[in-house]
Amino acid sequence: MYFLLPFKFIDIDDKEILVNEVGDYLVVERGTAERIVNREIQNDGKLFYDLHANYFISQSRIPKLIDNLATRYRTKKSFLNDFTSLHIFVMTLRCNQNCEYCQASSVVCNESSYDISYEDLDHAINLMYQSPSPSLTMEFQGGEPTLVPEKLEYAIQKSEELNLLYNKRMTYVLCTNSIELNDKILSICKDYQVLISTSLDGPKEIHDVNRNKEGSYDRVVNGIQKAREALGFDRVSALMTTSFLSLDYSKEIVESYIRNGFTNIFIRALNPYGFARENDWDSYFERFIEFYKEVLDYIIEKNKQGVFFIEDFTALIIRKILTPFPIGFVDLQSPAGIINSVIVYNFDGYVYASDESRMLAENGDYTFRLGKISDSYEEIFYGNKAQNISLSWSTESLTGCADCAFQGYCGADPVRNYAIQNDMIGFRPTSHFCFKHKEIIKHIFSLLIHRKDEVLPIFKSWIA
Repeated sequence: MYFLLPFKFIDIDDKEILVNEVGDYLVVERGTAERIVNREIQNDGKLFYDLHANYFISQSRIPKLIDNLATRYRTKKSFLNDFTSLHIFVMTLRCNQNCEYCQASSVVCNESSYDISYEDLDHAINLMYQSPSPSLTMEFQGGEPTLVPEKLEYAIQKSEELNLLYNKRMTYVLCTNSIELNDKILSICKDYQVLISTSLDGPKEIHDVNRNKEGSYDRVVNGIQKAREALGFDRVSALMTTSFLSLDYSKEIVESYIRNGFTNIFIRALNPYGFARENDWDSYFERFIEFYKEVLDYIIEKNKQGVFFIEDFTALIIRKILTPFPIGFVDLQSPAGIINSVIVYNFDGYVYASDESRMLAENGDYTFRLGKISDSYEEIFYGNKAQNISLSWSTESLTGCADCAFQGYCGADPVRNYAIQNDMIGFRPTSHFCFKHKEIIKHIFSLLIHRKDEVLPIFKSWIA
C-alpha cells in the first residue's frame, strides 16, 4: 500500500517521463504512470524505491521528509523573495542601424524627441532603488543608447550617488550594437564597470543582410574587439537573433561565434513585436525547432572534439531539470518574470511591465503600461494594472499548463499570449511560445534518454 504524491507525465519516444512538483524526473517504461495510479507497483523492487525516494509516492499520507520537499520547492521559487531586480532604461528610440526584425520600432538618428528626459531619469532611478532586492541590474537599451552618452553617464552617476544611501549590489549593462563604441562610451564603461551586451547574428553575409547595411558586421566585430581591449575579454557578451535567413546556416553561425572568441551562443527566436510582427509564424517556428536541433547537435560535437562551447538556452533548461535553483531568466519563470523580476522605464515617461510590453506600446497598445515614471512605487508595482496582469502569470493555474509535464521547466508569458492571441491567458494548442518550449524540452529529454552517457557530462559542464 502506498499513497500518491503530485506528479505529471508525458510520453517521449519509446519512454515515459515522470516529473514531480519540484522538477525531479524519472525515465520509465510506458504505462508506468497508469500502474502507479492503480497501485500495481510492488514495494520490493527498484522502481518502487526510485518512486519513493524521488517523491512520486509515499508510504504514509504525509511523507516523513515533506519539509525537505517544501524547502526544495521554496528554493525553486526564491526569485520572488527579492522582487524586481532587473530595471531596463530605454534611453532613446533612435538607432544607427536598420534591422529588419527590430522589435523596438526604432527611429532615425536625428529624432531627439525620442530621448528620455533628465527629469524622467531621476524619477526612474528613485523608483529602482525602492525595490527590496539587495542586488539590482540597471540595463540601458534603445534604440541605440550610445547615441545619448551624456544621459548614460548622468544615469550611472545618479545611481552611484543614491547607492551611497541604499548600499545595493549594482550591475550596469549597456545593450549596444557596438557601431559607435567610441572612447567616451568606453571610458564611462571602464569607470563604472559596465558590461557590454551586443548583437552578432553570425557571419558577415547574414549579419549585414539582417541589418540592411553593408559593412555592419565589420564595424560590430571591430567594436567588440575595441571593447574587449578596453574593458576585458569577459566583459563583452553577444546575442544572436534567428532571422528567416539564419535558419539555413546553423553551423556557419556557430563557427562565426567561435571564430570571434565567444564560448557561448544563445539561440534566440524572433519575437512578434515591432518590425517583425508580420510574419508566417507557424512556418517560422517549425523551421526554428529544426534549426535549434541542428545547432545543438553541432555544438555537442564541438564539445566532444574538445571545444568548450555552450548553447545558453539549453543550459538554462538543463539547470532547471538537474538543480533546485532558480535561473533568473524571465521567459522561464512562474509566476512570470514581468514585474516580479523585470520592469521597463521607457523614453516616453511611462513604466511598462516588460521589454515586450513597451514594444506593444509603439504600435499604440498600452495594455501593459503600468503608470507614469513620476507615479509612486505602490501605484506602479501594486496598482490595479499590475494586479490584473497577475491573474494570468502562473503556469500552475493556467489551462494547458497546470497539467503539463514540463510546467516546472517552463514559464508564463501574458504579454506574448496577448500579442499573438489577444488574450493574456492564451490558448496553448495554438501558442508558438508553448510549441517552441515544449519541442525544445522534449528534444533535451530525448537526448538524455538515448544519448545520456554522451551528452550528460557535457550538459553538466555547462552548468558547473
